[in-house]
Amino acid sequence: MAERLAPEKRHSFMHDGKKVFEWDQTLEEVNLYIPLPPGNVPTKLFYCKIQPQHIVVGIRGSDRTFLDHPLAASVKTDSSFWTLEDGTMHVLLQKRDKGQTWSSPFEGQGLLDPYAADLEQKRLMLQRFQEENPGFDFSQAQFTGSCPDPRTFMGGIR
Repeated sequence: MAERLAPEKRHSFMHDGKKVFEWDQTLEEVNLYIPLPPGNVPTKLFYCKIQPQHIVVGIRGSDRTFLDHPLAASVKTDSSFWTLEDGTMHVLLQKRDKGQTWSSPFEGQGLLDPYAADLEQKRLMLQRFQEENPGFDFSQAQFTGSCPDPRTFMGGIR
């Protein structure tokens, strides 16, 4: 069941025909996948600074940053982290408000279209119902109309 409620695919943000990052989310976290630039930069020089409402990704000793943006919502910095693997920086951002649906990781950048945002919210709501009611199968559940905000529906969760 959990596999069916996991993100089906990553959302991509493109700029000038190049992939800047991909992302997905669960009830508790937002995952960023940032392709590292090609070249001879040792991986130990890359850095990521995660603040409660801002993120910076760049190369140490250089004025070159790849991302320097406010986040769409607040994160828990003590539970957020980043790793490098196979030419990609994976940043796990722990949501401050569990269950909140993000339309994009960054404020004003790469927003999902309304249809995709609604699908994402419905998927997270199903994930929440499954988490709160283990043993019940919600895989065939469907929402009609707009999906309630999981933070306020039935008292919200944190």
